[in-house]
Amino acid sequence: QVQLVESGGGLVQAGGSLRLSCTTSGGSFSLYAMAWFRQAPGTERAFVAAISRNSIDTRYTDSVKGRFTISRDNAKNTVYLQMNSLKPEDAAVYYCAAGGYVVPPVRPSAYDYWGQGTQVNVSS
Repeated sequence: QVQLVESGGGLVQAGGSLRLSCTTSGGSFSLYAMAWFRQAPGTERAFVAAISRNSIDTRYTDSVKGRFTISRDNAKNTVYLQMNSLKPEDAAVYYCAAGGYVVPPVRPSAYDYWGQGTQVNVSS
């Protein structure tokens, strides 16, 4: 059973930065595409970023391009989301997800394993 644990959320002022981490256990991390999603109150879970097994392929939703960077360290079984220039509209619960794909998909239903989420709040 693959388990994912996110960390790094918190409260930051607009324009600030946070780095989220997601560490996995119980599976072969290097075989999974990894992704970050977010969900604000009253909204559906939305794709943020994804990275392929070998880090060659990364994907971002348009609203975070140039501000967020996804990366992974297969030796540490960890995926990261560096978030810069944060905006109030980035506030949400952020979830990491794992799926056995070569090309990481953007739809939530494609992913097999999920973390419990970490809250990000951005004050204006």
